[in-house]
Amino acid sequence: MESLTVIKAGTGVLTRTSDGTLDGASLVRLVTAIAGLVESGHRCLLVSSGAVGAGVSAFNLDGYPNDLTTRQACAAVGQARLMHTYENLFRNFDLAVAQVLLTASDLQTPERRQNVSNTLRRLLESPRIVPIINENDSVAVEELRVGDNDMLSSQVAILLGAKTLVLLTSVDGLLSPETNELVQDVPDVDAVLGFAKDERGRFSIGGMASKLQAVKNSVDSGITVHIAHGRKPERLAGILAGEKGLSTRFAAVTPT
Repeated sequence: MESLTVIKAGTGVLTRTSDGTLDGASLVRLVTAIAGLVESGHRCLLVSSGAVGAGVSAFNLDGYPNDLTTRQACAAVGQARLMHTYENLFRNFDLAVAQVLLTASDLQTPERRQNVSNTLRRLLESPRIVPIINENDSVAVEELRVGDNDMLSSQVAILLGAKTLVLLTSVDGLLSPETNELVQDVPDVDAVLGFAKDERGRFSIGGMASKLQAVKNSVDSGITVHIAHGRKPERLAGILAGEKGLSTRFAAVTPT
């Protein structure tokens, strides 16, 4: 699906760092930006984190839960809150949303992988539907412990043959460890793997290191990847238009 853009929004983009609750203003900006892309003719699929973080307040927690059972319970509460918010916001733009919850086995088992592909492609045939994917954290065990939505978004982008993957995070992109300035273009992911500081928030799982692994997975499959600031989603249109200085762009590897 050459025109498809997969957008991944991390927990740090969608929730408040103070208490992990959903950040309404940030969600409004993100949805507005994605709706603008859809209106301009882009096919967009959103991989959204935030379910566990959105559910922690229901259990009066002050940080990301350490035990698996509580994380899964938080995800069950938070996923409902998250999708309710998305549905209400996208409705303002006359767009519908579709929830698809996945585990690793859904993408690893051939028959189930094909079923996922068929469903997502059918959803994307409609220009007024935005599929929203998350890991099924309320039932996943191994996936919740070692997986993250950076790699999930990469796997989905590869499955659908997406043209572009945009990983939205809490920084402008990959920063040089020497100058702390934005690295605008990366032709070789292996050369910058050491740049990553695997920092994680109280309400999130992944860090820059996991993003770079997802980037490598994607570019090796012919997908261009951007790491960009999720609190500035109005930049998305410019990023997809090829404007410089708005993200770190990782060039797709051309088959030899």
